[in-house]
This record gives sequence, C-alpha cells and structure tokens, in this order.
Amino acid sequence: MDPLLTFNFKTDLLNIPIPQKLNNPFGPEVPEIAKIAAREFQSFMTTEFQNGGYDFLSHDGKMYGVLVVQAADQSFSYLGTVSGKLPKNAPTTQFIPSIFDDSKSDFFLFKGMTEVSKIVRQIRSSKNPDEVVALKEKSKKKSISIQKQLFESYNFLNLSGHTKNLIDIFKESTHGNPPAAAGECAGPKLLQYAISHRLKPIALTEFWWGNKNKERKHKLFYPACKNRCRPILEYMLEDNALFDER
Repeated sequence: MDPLLTFNFKTDLLNIPIPQKLNNPFGPEVPEIAKIAAREFQSFMTTEFQNGGYDFLSHDGKMYGVLVVQAADQSFSYLGTVSGKLPKNAPTTQFIPSIFDDSKSDFFLFKGMTEVSKIVRQIRSSKNPDEVVALKEKSKKKSISIQKQLFESYNFLNLSGHTKNLIDIFKESTHGNPPAAAGECAGPKLLQYAISHRLKPIALTEFWWGNKNKERKHKLFYPACKNRCRPILEYMLEDNALFDER
C-alpha cells in the first residue's frame, strides 16, 4: 500500500481549538487549524517549487486547498492540492491527485482527443464544403461522446461510502449538465482522498496563490465555487443545503 499523502503539522496544536464539525466549504469562516495548515502548505509549496525550478508566481494563479484530517489513532494531519492541474514541470509528488486517472481508463481521453485532432486537420485541408460540414458534425459528436465518458469516469464517494459519477450527481441537482473541469477543484479532490482512506475531515479551506489575477489576491482565502462544486460537495457531505447555509 502506498504511503498516505498527509503532512504532519509543524505547529504545536495543543492550544488550537479543534472543530467538532467540518466547516461549510461555502461559508466565510475559516477555522484556525485550517489557516495553520494553509500557511504550512504554502511554505512547502514555496520550497518545493523553488527546488524544482518552477516559478509559480510568474504563471497565472490558481486555487489551492488544504483539508485537516484525523486518523484512527486520533492524530491530526492535513492534505493539500491544487484546483485543476499544474504544468508538467511543477513538482507535485505530495499533492492529492486528480480523481480521474486516464491511465486506468485505457487512455480513452488521450485517444479520443487524438482522433478529434485528426478530424480537425482533415477539415483544414479539405476543399469540399460538403465534406467539411460532415467532418465538423463528426468532430462535434466525438467531442460530446468523450466529454460524457469523462464525466462518467469521475466517481465520488460520500460520507456513507456510496459512489456516484458526475453526470448522476448533477442530474439530481438544479445545475443540469456538469460544466467543463467539474471534479477538478481542490475541495472534492481532498474530501475524496480523505473518505477513501478513512480519514475524518476536520477543517477545509481554499486559497489563491499567484499574482496574475484582478479578482483574487495572493494568499487570501476563498469559499468553494458554486457552479462546479455545489452539487459535488453537497453529495459528498450529504447535505443538500450547504450552499444555502453559508
């Protein structure tokens, strides 16, 4: 079994209040223990990226998240990850990975996108208008099929251990179809890892890291997003009023 991707606290938690219930990911309150975890994770990120030669502050910023967890032995640690994906040259060995692993799904995403790219090249080289129309329709149908298969491959656990994919989760919400990149935000990834490894979620927060953004500020905390995360987090945490209670 692979070792857990948890971080041990460097800070003494003796006088730090421990939440009795996981905070609302959509709410404004950030528990002190989550702030401590975020600061420690930010320090790790700075060192890790600098040692790897990756200057994250010169790139577009991203949302990152930490989740404080409690193990069966009652000890506390935390998990950390990024929303979306980082460039391949960015060191992320201890980041919680994406819920979707293309290598375990016969690389259908890579194969499908390769096929779409081939069709696009055919469109560009064709001088037959009818052929172009047919190829565009073929490309559209293929893209829709790939997207559906991708969403079906994102399977989320809730606190009771039940599993649903993205399409089923959003189907039962008022959001309709999942938006692009649904399932890749920090909060769902962190909770999925914790639940699947029997770690009790204690405190969750997300923060912006980077300078190139007019709406978000470097190191500031932000709630989970509504459009992508609300149906997922409400399913995972078994609370359909999470966003309403923020």
